[in-house]
Amino acid sequence: MTERAPAPGGLALVEALVNTLSVDTGDDRLAAEFGLTGDALDRAVALREALRAACLAHAGHDIPPGRLSELNALLAEAPLTVTLDHEGAAALAPAGAPGLTARVATAIAEALAAGTWTRLKACAADDCHWAYYDRSPAGRSRWCSMSVCGSRAKMRTYRAKRG
Repeated sequence: MTERAPAPGGLALVEALVNTLSVDTGDDRLAAEFGLTGDALDRAVALREALRAACLAHAGHDIPPGRLSELNALLAEAPLTVTLDHEGAAALAPAGAPGLTARVATAIAEALAAGTWTRLKACAADDCHWAYYDRSPAGRSRWCSMSVCGSRAKMRTYRAKRG
């Protein structure tokens, strides 16, 4: 949906996960793109939608509090540990098996430390909600694509004022 470059670092995983569902068409590529089935797929859907809610919150939208509670609960099941390499550089790593939730938790923690977590947003268009990384200087971008979603929103506003 977007012409934007992917999010940096581990946020690219979060962005890709959220964008496995096309809200307007209902096309869901989560199982195919991440190779998930059964309970793992159900948990990944819950994770994806809770992450979408966080991205919407980053864009200034009101979201149901239950969604963020769900995200907190899912991330709590993926504890992280700090590891050091032979040069003393520190990194985060999943404490257990590096499943999808643990990889997402690592990406969020690293983005939080880098100050980039809140730059991952969801498009303001109700029929889109595509995740994108906001690279604008002020961090106030609203749409995944100015040429598609932004243009539609501006046209709706124009028509509402004229009619």
